[in-house]
Amino acid sequence: FTAVMQPGVKLADAQQILAGKDQMVALDPPLQDSAATLGGIVATGDSGPLRHRFNAPRDLILGITVALSDGTVARSGGQVIKNVAGYDLGKLFAGSFGTLGLILELTLRLHPLPPGTATATAETDDPDVLERTASALAHAHIETNSLDLAWAAGRGRVLARFGGAEPAQQAEAAQRVIEDEGLDPVMIEDDAELWERQRAGQRSDGGFVVRVSGLQREAARVIRAAEALGGAVVGRAGLGLYWVKYGNADAAAGLAGIGQLRSDLIPFPCVVLDAPEAVRAGMDPWGWGEADEGALRLMRSVKARFDPAGVCNPGIFVGGI
Repeated sequence: FTAVMQPGVKLADAQQILAGKDQMVALDPPLQDSAATLGGIVATGDSGPLRHRFNAPRDLILGITVALSDGTVARSGGQVIKNVAGYDLGKLFAGSFGTLGLILELTLRLHPLPPGTATATAETDDPDVLERTASALAHAHIETNSLDLAWAAGRGRVLARFGGAEPAQQAEAAQRVIEDEGLDPVMIEDDAELWERQRAGQRSDGGFVVRVSGLQREAARVIRAAEALGGAVVGRAGLGLYWVKYGNADAAAGLAGIGQLRSDLIPFPCVVLDAPEAVRAGMDPWGWGEADEGALRLMRSVKARFDPAGVCNPGIFVGGI
């Protein structure tokens, strides 16, 4: 099934309507139950634990209609009214932060709403064991909806969530994988709060959150870098995406922490998603000081093609685009 929606529709409202048809949009970013809109989620490329199975927002877009800065309305997917030749508009506009134009309409792929969920989880105080267990689950012949890890205050947890007609049976299979790695798993069937905490770890009220695009096999390295800042981590364990969250009352020390994290985790991109208001103005959230010039030239050429006047969210993107 598919659904055609306006970008200002709140995700929570869309999910409520679709649930009546036993369908869902497979998106669950932070703030999904309140302010998050479909257009905002697509424009920022934001995602939650469901990304493990259903991929990023751009992969759910079957069609998109956009308005460019010169007034042109372009559309790709479905019945093409006007296409910008050579470009997949859905993938191009997803994660562009509004720098290319305005999203007017989205056609999204839907997925069946699971009748129930269950999570297999286990704890450890060893980052290497946590990384190894998450990797074992990622490579096991089981179909997880979400595969996450979490770390805070010297202790971590791996979480594998299943959805469907018999999620508990699938979770039992994951428990056996976890046991093989030397941990003691438990199954949680009333697991909504558990996953809400995972999403909450991607945001901060007054502190810092840095998204690290790394590798699955580098989870322990990310955890140790976060611990050096007194921080916590949540991550998509099967995808190598991590959110490092830490607080620091001193703005200078907080900014220094970003630099330390980027240095410790070279060459992984470390993007600042949240920071105190007092430090945002003088901060480069993207950290592309040593960026690939070829990549920047390509992005600037795309910007010039879609927004030659530079009126769409100027300066907000990588390299001041």
